[in-house]
Amino acid sequence: MHRGRVVFGAMDEVVFGRPASEVIVEQMARLGAVRAFLMVSGTLNRETDVIRNIRDMLGPRCVGTFDAMPAHTPRAAVIAATEQARVAKADLIVTIGGGSITDGAKAVQLCLANDITTVEGIDKIRAVAGAPPPMNPPAVRQISVPTTIAGGEFTANAGVTNERTKVKEALRHRLVMPRAVILDPAIGLHTPEWLWLSTGIRAVDHCVEGICAREAHPYADAQALKGLALLAQALPRVKANGRDLDARMDCQIGTWLSTGPLAAGVPMGASHGIGYVLGAEFGVPHGHTSCVMLPSVMRWNISVNAERQALVSAAMGYPGKDASEVLDKFIRGLGMPRSLREVKVGPEHFDRIAQQAMATPWVPRNPRKIEGPAQVREILELAA
Repeated sequence: MHRGRVVFGAMDEVVFGRPASEVIVEQMARLGAVRAFLMVSGTLNRETDVIRNIRDMLGPRCVGTFDAMPAHTPRAAVIAATEQARVAKADLIVTIGGGSITDGAKAVQLCLANDITTVEGIDKIRAVAGAPPPMNPPAVRQISVPTTIAGGEFTANAGVTNERTKVKEALRHRLVMPRAVILDPAIGLHTPEWLWLSTGIRAVDHCVEGICAREAHPYADAQALKGLALLAQALPRVKANGRDLDARMDCQIGTWLSTGPLAAGVPMGASHGIGYVLGAEFGVPHGHTSCVMLPSVMRWNISVNAERQALVSAAMGYPGKDASEVLDKFIRGLGMPRSLREVKVGPEHFDRIAQQAMATPWVPRNPRKIEGPAQVREILELAA
């Protein structure tokens, strides 16, 4: 008998297939907001007219722009953005960018609500052993326009990197989930191909680890399997023709669906857990961590979940094939890295990665039980 719990998050709407500039104005009116603080991609702000057009549409309702959020959302940048939003007296944060910017705005919400003014102060709001501490709920919320397809905008979690320890730490509160997400495929035209495709593999990773989890159930499967099927056919179409907006829209909807397992209480596994360490410790981009780790994790897990892995192969259009091989060929076909060596992580680092991965939320939830760092190292050696 299936058992589980589905938590419906604090998001009101997802608007897709319309120009973001129009929808942002509509959302501000819907929410009664009059002071929008933009947290945006520096590249979009400095090298395109996308952000300028949005500021022009907002007029005096735009009270500030922050465009200096590095990858992996370091604490110092979160504090800098928080101070700028505080001085601007923002009543809504609007993000236009990738996952680090989205996560940064989630962290800013909590810093504003809890009067956090220093990098050390973030200790007061970070989750410990998976549980968030008591804190004030966000009063200034956010809406998000993603320019990549990892899917973090659909969750109530943020990953913030502690520069001192080089550990990505979780911040959690149900109200940090954006009030609305706006999926505009045209904005993705400005995203570098490697970044779009690699974050698409991050979304594939959400689907695959959700389908293959011990706690998988039909509600989550319905979303993950459809999301995986969309991503499997749409990502190669974007690779073939970067201006194919229908393909980009399918990628965005597939990514939205890919977050279904997490929202439905299904945990991720070792690919995500090891990926946290590769990102925070070695600066490997989010998407590349999944490109490198997912097939090897599947290969290591197959002794306990072959039937579930068969669902992955079928959803990707290769029924009866080995899922790790299907994923390996798919990722290579997109021109993405497929080994730790390719992302400049050598065997001399494996013991440290394995130790740190055991402390992540997901490695202990991997479908094949991981008893200790030695087994994480086995996976790393498969991915070497």
